[in-house]
Amino acid sequence: MESQNPNLTCIICFDTFRVPVTIPCGHTFCEKCITRHWDTQSKSDVPAQCPICSKKFPIRPILNRNVNLAVMTEAANSPSSTGGEPVSRDGGGATAILCHLHNMPLVYYCKEDKMGVCIKCGVSNCNSHQKVLLETERETQGVLTSLQTYTAIKSAEVEKLIKENDRSIGVLTENIEKAKVSLKQTSIWLDSKFCSLKEALDEKQETTNHFIERKNLGDLAQAEARLTQLRERAQELRQSQHRIEELHHLPDSELIKESTLVRVPSFKEIPVDMTPNLQERLNGITEVLSRVSKLVTEDLEKAVSAVVGQDKQGSPQDKRPVLAVVPSPAARCHPGGKEGLNAYRCSLTFDPRTANGHLLLSQENRRAEHLTSGPRQVLANEARFDHTWQVLCFQGFSSGQHYWELEVSKPWAYLGVTYEDIPRKEKGKRCMVGMNELSWSLQLDEQQLSAWHGGHREILPGHPRHKRLGLLLDYEAGTLTYYGDGATRLHAFHCAFTRTLFPACWIGEGVCVTLCST
Repeated sequence: MESQNPNLTCIICFDTFRVPVTIPCGHTFCEKCITRHWDTQSKSDVPAQCPICSKKFPIRPILNRNVNLAVMTEAANSPSSTGGEPVSRDGGGATAILCHLHNMPLVYYCKEDKMGVCIKCGVSNCNSHQKVLLETERETQGVLTSLQTYTAIKSAEVEKLIKENDRSIGVLTENIEKAKVSLKQTSIWLDSKFCSLKEALDEKQETTNHFIERKNLGDLAQAEARLTQLRERAQELRQSQHRIEELHHLPDSELIKESTLVRVPSFKEIPVDMTPNLQERLNGITEVLSRVSKLVTEDLEKAVSAVVGQDKQGSPQDKRPVLAVVPSPAARCHPGGKEGLNAYRCSLTFDPRTANGHLLLSQENRRAEHLTSGPRQVLANEARFDHTWQVLCFQGFSSGQHYWELEVSKPWAYLGVTYEDIPRKEKGKRCMVGMNELSWSLQLDEQQLSAWHGGHREILPGHPRHKRLGLLLDYEAGTLTYYGDGATRLHAFHCAFTRTLFPACWIGEGVCVTLCST
């Protein structure tokens, strides 16, 4: 057979194009070849697909003839371009190659010589050879090619599924290991907190008892000594009274003489009260014990009961209680007032890579404003919140104590902290700070304050409007405490933090949030 130009060859039948058609991806095939290929795919519920680039078409494309390529094919098959080999045309205008010996169309395909032959060649040269119609061989080769393409597509799909499954295995294995570490750390942390609380209570109880015992010994001993003095005075006074009464029985002359010698005893005043009052001095301790008792017997009891109860009910995700919103009685004490909080003050800036398109950053990335004019054009970034009006800070904390303040122009915001792997590309509330297990937040609105964690809400008492909010993170103690204007304590989260925490702000429309420098 003659050599073929590869640029004019159909990839399905491996022969020169016959009625070439081009599909939307730009590749060209014989009209019959691509039609047969797609018919074969449709029988297996496989959508139309390019055999070369594998581009899928949900709707089978309309085939348009490639006129320029048809002209080039005809020119290539003309006698001048085939070394003088004659060609003929079939009724539909397609060209057929003629035998160079007998100038007759090639109608058979010789299996042994692996070439097309005319009728005369079939009788004279290939009489004993196995032959089939040339068109049948072309169709067979086209079907085989289609099947090979189909199996290659299926193999690629299975390979893709294998890779995705292997990736899922890797991710789940990593998450299991992280969960084991997190559960172990949480268990150790809880044991440590309970033990610390017990030790602290035992220590303070012992100290208080020693104080009471010491005061009892000292104060009672002094009181009993004063009582002994008073009893001695009583005896001395009775003796004086008895001597005075005896004077009444003396003669007048002796009475005058003895009465001048009578003296009424005089004593210093001996206090009879117990001062200072021990019960009043212990008021501070009893008040703290009352609060701790309420936390342990009521709040902690409710939290533990909720955890145990939800475990018995199958642990539904949407009903899981939030132990993290219970204030910690064992949390360390920080210096009070503004000056005490300022000892932990840190400097923060917003991260523009994370800012949603509705938020405009200014003042060296210390101010974030929610534009009422609509979203800005921003560069795509994996760190950016695409659908949530939210921004994170550059700085993250994995240890120590840190305090920062924010000014909010009006009460429509969620302020808090989050782990870095908070969702960023989803629609809905799951990306908002406080609405997932990865973050904690305080919601400001016109009516009330609310604490959020894991999508669970706790409505807080007190005045809801605070223009300046302070946040104190104590990583090791596991506390995130909020302060209102003037360092008024609003709320405290209590949790065993395990990864780096980043300050986060969800900002309502028309609201400005500024990171305070002082």
